[in-house]
Amino acid sequence: MVEALGPYYGGDHVAHAKRIFRTHIDGGTDRIGFFSSMQKMYVACYENELCGMLHVVLKRQETCKISPLIVSGKFRKNFGVGATLLKFAIEFAKKHECRQLYCTVAESNKRALKFFLRNNFIVAGRSDSHYMRDIVEIMLYYNLEEVVTDQEFDLDHISVLPLLEEHKPEVRKMLLEELQKDFQSIDNDWINSLFDGHGRRLLGDIQEKYKLIYTATDRNKRVLGIVGATPKKGEPIKLMPFVALESSAFFALLADVPYLLKKYGKKVYVHLVPDSEQTRYLQWNGWSLDGMMPDAYRLGRVTQQWSKKIGGDNYMIHLRLKKQYLDYMRYGQKTLEVRVGYDNIKKIKVGDQITFLSRDDRVVRNIKRVSIYDNFLEMLEIEDHSKIVPDLNKRDVASLLRQIYPQNKETLGVYVFEVS
Repeated sequence: MVEALGPYYGGDHVAHAKRIFRTHIDGGTDRIGFFSSMQKMYVACYENELCGMLHVVLKRQETCKISPLIVSGKFRKNFGVGATLLKFAIEFAKKHECRQLYCTVAESNKRALKFFLRNNFIVAGRSDSHYMRDIVEIMLYYNLEEVVTDQEFDLDHISVLPLLEEHKPEVRKMLLEELQKDFQSIDNDWINSLFDGHGRRLLGDIQEKYKLIYTATDRNKRVLGIVGATPKKGEPIKLMPFVALESSAFFALLADVPYLLKKYGKKVYVHLVPDSEQTRYLQWNGWSLDGMMPDAYRLGRVTQQWSKKIGGDNYMIHLRLKKQYLDYMRYGQKTLEVRVGYDNIKKIKVGDQITFLSRDDRVVRNIKRVSIYDNFLEMLEIEDHSKIVPDLNKRDVASLLRQIYPQNKETLGVYVFEVS
């Protein structure tokens, strides 16, 4: 603990080690800590040699803290000690019915920070000079329990596309009913101005305050979400409104809209009053909390500003994938991804690196091949259907694709991406 924690944390680490060890030996009850209900310590050994340690703290709020997880320097590569200890921590927290596992890591401790991020921990925030002067501490958490199951979340097949004239009545109704809860003076005149700004989008003049509007719709063309984007001088892009009726639509807009706006600016920002689930999705998708504004848009509401950088050639494309198929891709069973020819899909080329993500997991893959077909049946005559959906036959794969993409979408062209 002295060796691992000394460069990043102030205080007496020997005394800390003795205290938590004594607590563990005494049965795990912390007689000093106010919020903890149990503290336990575990060690990892390789051929009888100590190679790592884990200290876990059960909190009275049904959460669990890792404090700390340490791998001996000799065993930090190619042994899997950290992964073994973390897996144990997750199982320990689940066994004790915790809803969340969390920890903090110094930003300068890059190896440890990458380890937790690679294992799907989410950045909650950062605090400067928290445990040691001039050392920034990163707060991380891992969700163990979800309000919405993966099956419920993946039920809607969401497409994020530019606003169509036929969607305007639904969009108007949604804005009048939903946006007014957090933003004052949302009325028909305001919505008319929004649509007028969308009509000026082809001018491309930021002084005209033109709007780019995108909708999140399901396969039945029902509008579940709406985002209006206004490019501004200095190259930020303000997202207003940002409204979704379903969590799946909110997630889809967060994941897709930044890439769709990449050519219009260097960052996107949004003003929201998010609930806990929406906050988690913002963090998971790499958005940062810039500030909080009490009573800014409506009395009694604290509006938050969140932003995400999108400039530069290294900004990675994000494609949403259902959890089941993401797991297939992770383990090499799924090496072909099929999409229809939306504008953003047409831009993907061989050599691109893509982040495939579900609401709580992600896999990064390289595009090895791009093939284009007129329809799904033509594609399935050539491509191996088992590499698209491993547990379905060819007929069922065709049926599934047509459930996701109705005929009018199939006519945009069928794109097949081979990944590696």
